[in-house]
Amino acid sequence: MIDDAIDSLAAGEPILLYDFDDRERETDLMTAAQFITPQMVYQMRKDAGGLICVAIDPLACEALGLPYFADLLRQASHLGHDLLAIESLCEQDGDIPYDTRSSFSIWVNHRGTYTGITDADRTLTIRELADATRRSLNGGRIDLGSEFRSPGHVPLLRTAPGLLKERRGQTELSIVLAREAKVIPAMVMCEMLDGRTGQSLGKEDAREYALSNGLAFAEGREVEELFDG
Repeated sequence: MIDDAIDSLAAGEPILLYDFDDRERETDLMTAAQFITPQMVYQMRKDAGGLICVAIDPLACEALGLPYFADLLRQASHLGHDLLAIESLCEQDGDIPYDTRSSFSIWVNHRGTYTGITDADRTLTIRELADATRRSLNGGRIDLGSEFRSPGHVPLLRTAPGLLKERRGQTELSIVLAREAKVIPAMVMCEMLDGRTGQSLGKEDAREYALSNGLAFAEGREVEELFDG
């Protein structure tokens, strides 16, 4: 139920969110970044198994100056002869079977981390990303370079400016939910993989995991019904 998912996010609890039958057909384990703990990072690593990312509200992305990573590659390809091959790595039309572009931005570690990869280090980075999001949305001027370094171990996802009007990914769905839950709109998420096959965990298996672990389960179509643009 979507109301249960919103209440859980507001209470600092993780939820499971399935996107759409006609898109990735993927379930993500996610929570508001402001509430992340080392135990939650461990749960994502152990039970979900995909990539642990942080989606940032589109208004905060603009305020923080977060680029799309593909755009950085394109710019780098024009810097010199030795970098020309980089342009061939960039997304081309039709590369992504379920979408037109990736939401990946830069990868960061907070400057207070050591290696950046431990559960405690990633928790620090993710919590500080939530705080930077909050401050940027409140009109604060944030110097990302003074607080974070890149490359790092936490990939950022740049949410489409029009949210679900523009893109129907987990990135946009999660921010719609964050706004509904009135939490800082920075969401940490990880794809649920089947531990036996390595493929995306089926929707019904993900629903069973949610039931077994007392977590709310929601679907993208429910989030779309909430979204008024």
